[in-house]
Amino acid sequence: FYRVDIMSNLLQIDGSYGEGGGQILRTSLTMSMLTGTPIQISNIRAKRSKPGLKAQHLACIHAAQTISNAEISGAKPNSQQIIFRPNSIKAGDYHFRIGTAGSTTLLMQTVAPALMTLNKKSTMIFEGGTHTQWAPTYDFIAQAYLPMLRRMGVDIEVNIERYGFYPQGGGQWSATIKPSSPIQALKVLERGELLSQKAVITCCKIPEHVPKREILTLLPHTQWSAKDFKRQWVNGLAGGNVISLRLFYENCSEVIDTLGRKGLASHIVANNAAKLLRQYLKTDAPIGEYLADQLLLPMAIAKGGVFRTTTPSQHTFSNRKIIEVFTGQYFKFEKVSNNMWEISL
Repeated sequence: FYRVDIMSNLLQIDGSYGEGGGQILRTSLTMSMLTGTPIQISNIRAKRSKPGLKAQHLACIHAAQTISNAEISGAKPNSQQIIFRPNSIKAGDYHFRIGTAGSTTLLMQTVAPALMTLNKKSTMIFEGGTHTQWAPTYDFIAQAYLPMLRRMGVDIEVNIERYGFYPQGGGQWSATIKPSSPIQALKVLERGELLSQKAVITCCKIPEHVPKREILTLLPHTQWSAKDFKRQWVNGLAGGNVISLRLFYENCSEVIDTLGRKGLASHIVANNAAKLLRQYLKTDAPIGEYLADQLLLPMAIAKGGVFRTTTPSQHTFSNRKIIEVFTGQYFKFEKVSNNMWEISL
């Protein structure tokens, strides 16, 4: 799915590889900046119903261009090919706007790994979607992803000012990356003791009976006490609803988010959350499916590490291949039981 064009000195990547979505683009941009490798990506999002670059993908490209002073071509709506030539990464104060409900968390995960390798402070303000389908929510970033980075010596603080739901988006949050020592290898082989658990029901411009119904549905499924449930009403341009089930262990945390939407009954949203919770709890793996995908890149920066996770997703396998192409480092994926894998570098 890749080759090096000697004439143009470009690493050429086929964006239709694996699931053929936006992740190929984002990880390639990040790795291009980290390694200084100029790239050409073709067939971008070729396997999606509407292929090519959308607003959130263009925002990732322009954000990467901004922090690395890159030369780019082809970055326009619906384009399926871009060229990206990075220069040096620079710390600073940045403000990134998507302009739609596109995912700001995926944008953050595109540029933050590059900035966190520097020994200077950076701040980023993001505007767009904060809780969207097919992307980590702001809560997942704050409660699951960043705690793992802190275990690796990376200090990133986040704060949300306004929530952004589909279709208007309009959310706003900030991330401050503080200078740190070289990133350390991650090692998480077991969860450790359960320290606390919490269900946070986030509501914006929806009827009060919705969170009540969700909690009543969840209580018998989780067998958690009433004090473990919290309702919060937030500000946003569009109405929205999120069930966030959070498990905090000694060595890791897992956040299970399900989004409500117009026309989807509240008890179905709650049942979906309960199902995902049961799936995680029936294994002993510390790292959940989605977090596993997101930890490969920090591991590559640290040049080592090991963790155990549930059965890897196609996203995880795709991320593995892309990172290996840029670095020459090879991840080992080993199945250690029926529902647990060990990933090491």
